[in-house]
Amino acid sequence: MGFTSILRRLSSRKSPEPTRPSGAESPNDSAYESLNHILIRDTISEDTWVVDSSKITGGPFHYLLSNSGKNTRGFLIDAFNQWLQVPNEYLQSIKRIVDILHTASLLVDDIEDNSPLRRGLPAAHVVFGTAQTINSANHAYFLASQELQKHESLSAHQIFTEEMLNLHMGQGMDLYWRDLSICPTETEYINMVNNKTSGLFRLAIRLMMLESSCTKDYVPLANTLGVIFQIRDDYKNLQSDEYAAKKGVCDDITEGKFSFPIIHSIHANPDDKVLLNLLKQKTDSPGASDVALSCLRATNSFDYTQRVIRDLARQAEELVEEVDYGRGKFQGIQAVLGLLQK
Repeated sequence: MGFTSILRRLSSRKSPEPTRPSGAESPNDSAYESLNHILIRDTISEDTWVVDSSKITGGPFHYLLSNSGKNTRGFLIDAFNQWLQVPNEYLQSIKRIVDILHTASLLVDDIEDNSPLRRGLPAAHVVFGTAQTINSANHAYFLASQELQKHESLSAHQIFTEEMLNLHMGQGMDLYWRDLSICPTETEYINMVNNKTSGLFRLAIRLMMLESSCTKDYVPLANTLGVIFQIRDDYKNLQSDEYAAKKGVCDDITEGKFSFPIIHSIHANPDDKVLLNLLKQKTDSPGASDVALSCLRATNSFDYTQRVIRDLARQAEELVEEVDYGRGKFQGIQAVLGLLQK
């Protein structure tokens, strides 16, 4: 099945006060009153205990947030808003939700991938430990849910839940293939990416559509951009010196991950098991990445990946024309498309 038909099919988816226990031994009155005060206090008050616990819980989150990336999702939201014209209060809220969710997901991703680096610095779990980082990410998910309460429509909560489920199901398939060394088909991979990567794009755009008077459907374009983003990221992981400096040399190879170029190479030459065996080893031994890259070049998988990105970009441009409908408000999206093809 061709990429155009795959994506068109995918994009159509569119607390009571505590009392003394009766019959129990009576505690010291002053000690009990002190405990009672702790139990019934306002848990969102700005006392020292709450402030300190918030700093500790948010430590890994704010560590990663301070080492910010390129803010592609923020640019994407601004670009779509040329059409959707979401009131600023809701627009800023959507940006905060997406930023929180994206940062939290990276904290978990780095643990699941055992990545030592993120954006050129030690990953959060390397600095704070795995347990504290997991807790910080979980805490952040609830912060995003709390921010969502500013959107009064029940549909906002439905959108949030649907796309968070999609994101985790996509990540689950990615981990399943990696851990069991099962090479998916390109169609299976696109389905996974449409959940894992496009899900956060879709969450933002669907919330924006909810707060906009515009009636056009922008989800197909968001899906396509998400797939382009992920395939480009797969390519750069194996070909970009800048990426290697920030994440490690060919870390998709050392993690045993089935990225788009790797999937193509394995299916293009099924009799050669070298690349598949290297992925199974999840090795960072010297020379392993060179052997893997030789396999990818032998099957022209990098050239193929670039062609697919160009084809998807052309499809995205067609979708831009469709939703713009002659209004001339496509400059922001064109800038994003240009960024995704570099």
